[in-house]
Amino acid sequence: MEAKNITIYIEGIPETYPVGTTWREIAEAHQKDYSYPIVLANVDGRLRELTKEAADGCQVRFLTLKDKAGCDTYRRSLVLLMLKGIYHAVGDNSRIQRVSVHFSVGESYYCTMQGEVPLTQEFLDEVKAYMYTLVREAAPIRKSTIDTWEACERFRRYGMYDKEELFRYRRSSKVNIYNLETFEDYFYGYMLPDASYLTCFDLRLFEDGFLLCFPSLAEPEKLAEFTPQEKIWQTQKDALTWGAQLGIPTVGALNSYIAGHQVKDLIMIQEAYHEKKIAQMAAQIAASSQKRVILIAGPSSSGKTTFSHRLSTQLAVCGLKPHPIEADNYFVEREHTPIDEDGKPNYECLEAIDVEKLNEDMLSLLNGETVELPTFNFKTGKREYKGNTLTLGEQDILVIEGIHCLNDALTYRLDADHKVKIYISALTQLNIDEHNRIPTTDGRLLRRMVRDARTRGASAQKTIDMWPSVRRGESSYIFPFQETADYVFNSTLIYELAVLKQYVEPLLFSIRPDEPEYAEARRLLKFLDYFLPIPADDIPNNSLIREFIGGSCFGN
Repeated sequence: MEAKNITIYIEGIPETYPVGTTWREIAEAHQKDYSYPIVLANVDGRLRELTKEAADGCQVRFLTLKDKAGCDTYRRSLVLLMLKGIYHAVGDNSRIQRVSVHFSVGESYYCTMQGEVPLTQEFLDEVKAYMYTLVREAAPIRKSTIDTWEACERFRRYGMYDKEELFRYRRSSKVNIYNLETFEDYFYGYMLPDASYLTCFDLRLFEDGFLLCFPSLAEPEKLAEFTPQEKIWQTQKDALTWGAQLGIPTVGALNSYIAGHQVKDLIMIQEAYHEKKIAQMAAQIAASSQKRVILIAGPSSSGKTTFSHRLSTQLAVCGLKPHPIEADNYFVEREHTPIDEDGKPNYECLEAIDVEKLNEDMLSLLNGETVELPTFNFKTGKREYKGNTLTLGEQDILVIEGIHCLNDALTYRLDADHKVKIYISALTQLNIDEHNRIPTTDGRLLRRMVRDARTRGASAQKTIDMWPSVRRGESSYIFPFQETADYVFNSTLIYELAVLKQYVEPLLFSIRPDEPEYAEARRLLKFLDYFLPIPADDIPNNSLIREFIGGSCFGN
């Protein structure tokens, strides 16, 4: 006789439910215990949509909009709702050639629409009104599984050719499709049960496209204020345009290039593009006789070290003599490091740097004095002096790299006219397909994972565990200053994820199901499965990616 009840363990506490109970039903019974709507279930280390039936003996932890995975699920489902709204407002699908979701602009996605329909705010308001109608009606989001060959044919009929090309290289024989009011699409990741969860969003005209606006992770039930970041926006737009010019805007297109072309050509084109950008920057800096200090900052794993070396090489070509200085060598001694709210040393804050000493030394150098520069010993936690002296001549220029370099408080005594600020970040230009974007943070996390394992012996589990703390530091100490930069350099390489794949997959597979980082490891493994691999043999030794995979001519 079949059991009529199952026992599950919510945060370790056993509860009994009838067979066939869904996670949504159980979540609704516990919603009162959570400050924000429950949107996913973590079941034995694996994420599960709320529409799934609960299984006997499971350990369960619910995720809300305040969790990153929950926030991503909200935004992903919101894209589906937006697409349904657009196609409904147009009526005749043949009038739409393509709707694309490109990249983040603040707490928004930048989107474009091609076809016969004029893109106006009136049209977007009509789309938004219909979207809210589906929210009020709690229109269900249904999931079905079909054969991969059938998905290729179906999306070809829909005119979603990016998805057809993506599935051509899919190893799995099945594909999950999501349906909202007869509109079908494919999404990388989990979805909400219905539209009633999607209570906060907006659509606004922006540049030559529009923004899909949503709440931030910090305030998940409040529409985030939109603040344009013109320099970052233009850099992302340039990368988007360049990817389109290459004919590689998506992963499927990259895979087709890998399968049908000499990959070495693509590598050389990308490296030449980077070198051209760096050379142009160096020439403009050299043209100004006032500029004596270059300040470089960017988030973790942006490639700051390699960029600094390559920029220095181009500055030398222009007749200057660059001198690299790491702001980290001015750390206060470890016993004086500030403590964060969790009682741990806060190495990210400005107070962890001896700002006064750094300014004193830099000002002395600019005044023509000889200065002995320190080296910070990270093993002893002490600043050391080893006879490394420097005197600046007429053609000498300082190249300072550090997390706070865009913050004027770091170099407050130096004349603003002498400074050049450069922001570097890996702003991903590649998307999975027209509706599934690749977050910039994923690329940086994979870079860091490979480098940490190679140079520090750190496991992928440890890198994933500390990543939220790294991200908080970036949000506090880097991102607020990025628009103050004189130059923005995009360090991403269009081919890099296909290279990182072979290095990072073994690291991710080492994370066990009983470890908290397992769900994130599975997500990244699924993501990497989209890519055909590229060997690293033809990557030059001065490439930015060499800073992470090894073999760089600049060390490590």
